Amino acid sequence: MVKHINLSPEAPWKEIRSTAKDWDTVGEDEVIRMLQHLHLVRAFEETVLELDGEGLIHGPAHSSIGQDGGAVGAIAAMRGSDQITGSHRGHHQFLAKALRYVDEGAPDPRTTPPSGDVETLLRRSLAEILGLADGYCKGRGGSMHLRWEEAGALGTNAIVGGGVPLANGVAWARKRKGEGDVVFTFFGDGAVNIGSIPESLNLAALWDLPICFFIENNGYAVSTTLEEETRETRLSSRGLAYGIPSFRVDGMDPIAVRVAAQEAVDLMRAGEGPVIIEAEVYRYFHHGGGIAGSAFGYRDKEEEAEWRSRDPLTKIAKEAIKRDWIDEDGDAQMRAGAQEIMQRAAGQLTEQDGNQRQIIPALWPDTAFRDEGLRGDMSEFDGVRYEELETFSGEIKEIKYVEACSGVMNRRMETDERIFCIGEDIHRLRGGTNGATKGLFDRFPDRTVGTPISELGFTGLAGGAAMEGTYRPVVELMYPDFALVAADQLFNQIGKARHMFGGDTNMPVVVRTKIALGSGYGSQHSMDPAGLYAQWPGWRIVAPSTPFDYVGLMNSALQCEDPVLVIEHVGLYTKDGPGPAEDFDYYIPLGKAKVVRPGNSFTVLTYSAMTAMAINSADEMGLDVEVIDLRSLDRAGIDWECIGESIRKTNNLVVVEQGPLTVSYGAMLTDEIQRRFFDYLDQPVKRIHGGESSPSVSKVLERSAFVGEEEIRAGYAEIMADMGLGQMAAQ
Repeated sequence: MVKHINLSPEAPWKEIRSTAKDWDTVGEDEVIRMLQHLHLVRAFEETVLELDGEGLIHGPAHSSIGQDGGAVGAIAAMRGSDQITGSHRGHHQFLAKALRYVDEGAPDPRTTPPSGDVETLLRRSLAEILGLADGYCKGRGGSMHLRWEEAGALGTNAIVGGGVPLANGVAWARKRKGEGDVVFTFFGDGAVNIGSIPESLNLAALWDLPICFFIENNGYAVSTTLEEETRETRLSSRGLAYGIPSFRVDGMDPIAVRVAAQEAVDLMRAGEGPVIIEAEVYRYFHHGGGIAGSAFGYRDKEEEAEWRSRDPLTKIAKEAIKRDWIDEDGDAQMRAGAQEIMQRAAGQLTEQDGNQRQIIPALWPDTAFRDEGLRGDMSEFDGVRYEELETFSGEIKEIKYVEACSGVMNRRMETDERIFCIGEDIHRLRGGTNGATKGLFDRFPDRTVGTPISELGFTGLAGGAAMEGTYRPVVELMYPDFALVAADQLFNQIGKARHMFGGDTNMPVVVRTKIALGSGYGSQHSMDPAGLYAQWPGWRIVAPSTPFDYVGLMNSALQCEDPVLVIEHVGLYTKDGPGPAEDFDYYIPLGKAKVVRPGNSFTVLTYSAMTAMAINSADEMGLDVEVIDLRSLDRAGIDWECIGESIRKTNNLVVVEQGPLTVSYGAMLTDEIQRRFFDYLDQPVKRIHGGESSPSVSKVLERSAFVGEEEIRAGYAEIMADMGLGQMAAQ
């Protein structure tokens, strides 16, 4: 007969309820401060709904009324240097953290009204939600992207679960600092089922990160009920699979949340790793706006009334009154004071236009601000030493491309303790799957971080660590196609962060990946990532074609305060080329192309492994062709001066890329060139590219899918024929 053995989870899972003693332990001063903050948050949200009802909020207004007690209770257990990230329904999270910051050491709220700093906080937060220039993100973030770094509020997030991997990165950085700081990341029940959450839970548990995963379980993902989302509706159970202590608490009881949060904070500060808190809360209104959910038919009025009877603001006020910490008049005055502040804030941002209010026109951002801060100003490069191979005074020798990869990383990690590398297998196999991280784990074991297979999780963690401001991560995506697994963190988060949060948020992330065309790895490992990343203007992209250029461009990537993609090519790794013998400290400017073969007949634009092939093809055909190695591929990095000078000389242009027609970098480049230089072109820009489909595993089919020297020579012959020089091309 089969023997069954019951298994027990490694971590505790418990429900926490407050008692009368807990209220007394938290104490009069703390409870009264929490009551005031709840009044301020509630009055703020009511004002938002009022303005939304008048059509003054462009976009969503995700009210937190009903959920506000959970955030106030949790953040009451935090200190100023602790950090949070939040969700799309995040006004209360942002405000609770910011209020703790500006209100630190403030007088007794029963006798002293909120300070001018509090009024400024509420006005600027409202301005942000209205999309005005005085908002914390200068109007770009709105309701769903609230960030005030100084207060430890690192950003609410419109992507469900999107801020959680970033919070892991902040926790990773704070743990390394060793100052005992913790991170809370807030998200809802709907987010629990998205991939970023389990990946982040696993990494946090694996590395004992000081992070609290705070689940605001309001029972609905828009209109989908919790029972329709998951079989196990006690969402804190998710922690058991990862060995994470997990608490379940009544989120309508701010003191119960405060007690649970204190237990979590104590565990985290003691180095015990992550904690989950599941707070059962309720949003009083529909997903957005001020209409009750019952009006849409997915819940009934009786349910709403039952939850409203447990209002967290009423709960904390009644308990404070019962203990004679405040009387009913004092509570009423506190509420009236909060409402008056919000009336003043709204009055400073709006004006009467007949019978209606409107935004004061002078408060809108100037449209000239539209693209400002999309990228950094590159002032971080002041004083660096730029070099080109032709002017380099150090010793040059023939080295393998992959030796340049590992050599420059060893040098930079030796000189800059902020740099760390993260990715799958980078610490093993003598330098990862291709040897590009050789020697790093032996020399810098604490900064060469091998990961589980979790591209979304560790890429987001790197973004959070960079955004925190202390570290400069280098992420290896083993194959470029894996970027699609991590796409939210790469493009919605890392790529957009600076601009979305007002133009001031540095994001010094370097992503290394490779083009594996010709390696037989098939459709899902072989893409050229240039065309994908070039669609996202926050990214800078470099594609070094020689060992010398790799060193200089990687140094610039690591210096840059913007995210940079560094493209390597498997076909180059084992190729010899000129590189530094000892000096790995020079830079090559971002945004600087290079004429690598002068000529007059036509211009060839290319990059990476195609550069040498373009030169060889011209040499073999005896053509007077000018070849330009683009090196920097992002829109801001395209060297139009170099390209334009060549086009005005040759009047004919070919764009050469190895990959397929789809997700093509050449398509974007060609379009821009024909609009910029139409008057100088004798014929349309010619493109040499692979087929429509992704490469297959079959050696024969794969070879037919991408460009090699044979296709380049055929393309050269075609353009020469179109120029009336076909016989010369044939020769």
